[in-house]
Formats: sequence, C-alpha cells, structure tokens
Amino acid sequence: MALQTAAGLENLAVFTYETALRFPFIGGSSANDVVKAFATKTMAQHVEHGVAFNAAATKLGGKTQNATDPKYAPVVQAAAGKIKDPLDVVGLAITLEDIAAQTYVKNVGLVSTPDLRALFASVAGVESQHRAILLAVQALLEGGAPQLIAVPPDLARLPGAAGNVGFPDAFLPTAMAAPVTQGAVR
Repeated sequence: MALQTAAGLENLAVFTYETALRFPFIGGSSANDVVKAFATKTMAQHVEHGVAFNAAATKLGGKTQNATDPKYAPVVQAAAGKIKDPLDVVGLAITLEDIAAQTYVKNVGLVSTPDLRALFASVAGVESQHRAILLAVQALLEGGAPQLIAVPPDLARLPGAAGNVGFPDAFLPTAMAAPVTQGAVR
C-alpha cells in the first residue's frame, strides 16, 4: 500500500508538471530557461520514481498504481484553474514536493526491508532537493528578482537569504505525510 500511495503521488506530480509546462511562463516562449529546464527534468524524475515504486509493488505481488493520488488530485485540479503566474505554479509545486518528501521520510520507518527503506530514503532526498530549489525560486520571484534565477547564479547579486531559504527545517517534519493506505489499489 505504501508503494502504491507513493506511485499515486508521483503520478500526480507528473500531471502537475505537465500542466505547468503548458503555461507560457513555465514551458513556453516567455518562460525562464532555468525554470523550464527544472520543470522538465523534475517531471522526468517523477516518472522514474513512479516506475520504481510500481516495480517494487509488483515485485511484492501488488498491483501497479496508475492513477493520481485521490486526496490531492482534486486540490491540484482546482489550483490549476486559478494559476495566473509563475509564483502560483511554484507554490503548488512546493506543496506537492513537501507532501511527497514527508510521506517518503515517514515510510522509511514503516517498511520492513532494507531495499524498501533505501528506495523511500533515496526518493525522499530528491523530493527534498526539488522543494529546496523551488523555495529559492519562490523567494526570488517574491523579491521581484526573477532575473536572478540562473545557472550558474550571479552570487554577488543574490540576496543574503538565498543560501538558507531552501532549507527552513533542520529535520523534515512528517505532519503532512500521506497515510500509507491513501493511494492503495483496491
């Protein structure tokens, strides 16, 4: 069930990034090239994560989860209809990455084999990285400095907070973790 729930969260992330990339300011001609590349690469990583979770589920005799997460899919669909700018997309993505990271961190302690713990821990790290990058992008957008979203960054022009805004927690909380059964295939 934990693997199916994780696959549902990953499927939802893929759907979210696919939707985001349809907006001209994320995936179109007016998009920041770094943001567009991030969204594209991140979506591909979510596809890989979903495949890995489903492979582990089927290896254990379970069914694959091809649907999106049942709790959060309606939230994403409602939010997608209200998106006006990149900041809206980034805020939604931060929430989803946070839920996924918290879920996988919590699942590390719930699953019974070293292989499953390693799978959840490795994917949790990637989701945390996505969240950290998005938090930095959000701070630059909110600060009116979208031109500073660049690779490599212009370190001399970045605000002092840029170094720590992506890591607001010493330890990742798990209060927003999805219950193991949330995305189970019935």
